[in-house]
Amino acid sequence: MKVLVIDDDLGMTDLLTILLTPASSDVLAANSSAQGIEMTRQHSPDVVILDLMLPEMDGWSVCKSIREFSDVPILILSAIDSPGMIAEALDNGADDFLTKPISSGTLIAHLNKLVRRPTLLKKTIAAPEPS
Repeated sequence: MKVLVIDDDLGMTDLLTILLTPASSDVLAANSSAQGIEMTRQHSPDVVILDLMLPEMDGWSVCKSIREFSDVPILILSAIDSPGMIAEALDNGADDFLTKPISSGTLIAHLNKLVRRPTLLKKTIAAPEPS
């Protein structure tokens, strides 16, 4: 699984890289909105972990920008715990929302769920109709 982490906090991207590397085949990190959008285009990750509070372009805008060219699963990982903001993130194209701090096991389980879903959908669509 290829995971792209988009967060302006270098400590957070380093921590997530350390936590996710044993469970994922590849973890990429972007520390700006523009870099995250470009890395999504270039590397076609299996899932994106996105922070909402980014300085130059907030996570909601990043999510909308990624949705213009990709249907990659996007998991919002944020310190914000407001039902209205969670709803706004999901309405802007995010697939899941988790609040920091989060255990590594829970994060990995949510990532695995998001990556499995498109695969299961493709299998369902490709499956022949029963006679």
